Amino acid sequence: MNLFDVYPLIPVTIDRAEGCRLWDDQGQEYLDLYGGHAVISIGHTHPHYVKRIKDQLDKIAFYSNSVEIPIQQELAKKLGHLSCLHDYQLFLVNSGAEANENAIKMASFATGKSGFISFSGAFHGRTSGAVALTDNPKIVAPCNAREDFHILPWGDIDAVEEALKSNTIAGIIIEGIQGVGGIQVPEPDFLRGISSLAKKYEAKLILDEVQSGYGRTGRFFAHQWVDGIMPDLITMAKGMGNGFPIGGLLIALEFKASYGLLGTTFGGNHLACAAGLAVLEVLEQENLQAKALELGDRLIEELKTIPGIIDVRGKGLMIGIDLDRDAGPVRNELVKKYHMFTGSAAGKQTIRLLPPLSVEWNQLNSFLTALKEILSN
Repeated sequence: MNLFDVYPLIPVTIDRAEGCRLWDDQGQEYLDLYGGHAVISIGHTHPHYVKRIKDQLDKIAFYSNSVEIPIQQELAKKLGHLSCLHDYQLFLVNSGAEANENAIKMASFATGKSGFISFSGAFHGRTSGAVALTDNPKIVAPCNAREDFHILPWGDIDAVEEALKSNTIAGIIIEGIQGVGGIQVPEPDFLRGISSLAKKYEAKLILDEVQSGYGRTGRFFAHQWVDGIMPDLITMAKGMGNGFPIGGLLIALEFKASYGLLGTTFGGNHLACAAGLAVLEVLEQENLQAKALELGDRLIEELKTIPGIIDVRGKGLMIGIDLDRDAGPVRNELVKKYHMFTGSAAGKQTIRLLPPLSVEWNQLNSFLTALKEILSN
């Protein structure tokens, strides 16, 4: 049997990892500045993370949500403390796409409407509803296409109100900062505008923080950079488990739970919660959120001085770099010659940086040196 070939692969086999460093099966060391799509938040194989999972594995790895699982409540309490979002309810799932699917469902249940709004450049997942709100027609199958799902121009508040006037819109979904779209940061007035319009037209505001959450931007969630934004629903995953599959949906108190309304077999299992708790504990103990902001600000300022870079966007350690050339060959050279992993984006000239939040300045500085050398040629 062969694997279904859907991933363009870098010809490197990673054998082990520690912190922000990777080693391939030949012993070559690499610097990880992409974190596997922003998944590695506290660093590869962090000792506290490894111990938390091993200790849980010695006790019980899994039982279904048909029994009490106290570690779920422990995770919810810690998450509320670090995010300062105490007045939300937590529903645990396995991935960002699953979190977004459940957010879409909850908004539709609450409003009795079926339509949704997302924005150009959006990426919300590959499952049925999430993919219909993702701005990539190539991955939307005919069975996913929806006439009442609208992908509107980024930043166009008038288009949002025009769509809402139909009174068919259950919710507006927007990323705290667009990831795949090239690290596009929404203007504060735009976020405030769609929040106000959602209330006016009785639609729900969904903040997709799957990639932009968990301290990456210097705030726990990226939307927290904008005062006064209290989403109805917040989705998260990626950095939440540092590589262990876990996702979550934060649900405002106005939504009432009932048995069977939502469900998942593996969501909130013992091992996933142990991983999730370890991440939160390390974020707090090592002050990684503040570190992300400090290092990110410094890195962004340095990047802006490099010839060949035409734009730099982002917050904290979620950074998009637009080059004056195709980014593909530059990223390839970073891997082959300098042994550094970076990320691509929808725009061919864009490099994404999403390193573990434990990255050190000397590691980021080595990237700056490599990038300067490549772009000077």
